[in-house]
Amino acid sequence: MGVVTAIWEKWVEFKFEWKKITAAALVSPVLYMIALGWGLGSMTSVTDRPYIDFLVPGLIAMCTMNNSFSAVATALNVQRTFEHSFEQIIISPTPLTQYVLGQSIGGALRGIYSGLLVLLISLPFGIGIRVTPAFFLIMFLNGMAFGALGVLAAVLANTHSDVSRFSTFVITPMTFLCNTLFPLDKIPGVIQTVIRFLPLTHASGQLRSISYGNPASFFSIAVLAAYAALFIGLSVYFIKKRKNF
Repeated sequence: MGVVTAIWEKWVEFKFEWKKITAAALVSPVLYMIALGWGLGSMTSVTDRPYIDFLVPGLIAMCTMNNSFSAVATALNVQRTFEHSFEQIIISPTPLTQYVLGQSIGGALRGIYSGLLVLLISLPFGIGIRVTPAFFLIMFLNGMAFGALGVLAAVLANTHSDVSRFSTFVITPMTFLCNTLFPLDKIPGVIQTVIRFLPLTHASGQLRSISYGNPASFFSIAVLAAYAALFIGLSVYFIKKRKNF
């Protein structure tokens, strides 16, 4: 029931704010497609395929990450630091693991929604990619990992501004470096090695590979699932350890 409760909370929030959520989720992808897809993409190529085919899977991974993280981290931090309603969850019979898992799934569903919007708006740009069930599985696991990271960030943050700082130092670098807008082989060796360990790198790489018609990598699926499990475990640990919420 803890999982259902958390997902229901996210659904109620989405039901009343879906117009604003949709508009906010569309702004960045549209700008990226116009500036990079039509602008830079018409002057350069990074693979043997059109740049827009390379760009869109990266944008889907990026938007899934951003929206899954922000949907959980921002709302949960407000509940904890301003509304103080998070304390009721702590003292209730709801198992913390179930609640964190539900928050992560809710964030993942929000991320998938934003990814579907990117797919929709990419159609006028002449995108030519394949979408399979494995494609949505990668989107879901990516959203789960960053939804759980959103819980962890909200729990560790002392102020609302700390969540923004966390996003600046963790989410923003991955947005631009993790195989989203350009291939990893353009990055120097040592930095490239570090980036290959990050979850968004696996998500963007797999979404692109699947969209090109290749099978999904079980290794990358396992890595994304491991990140999701790690962040869920750390969130539960720090919730139990932290005495003052």
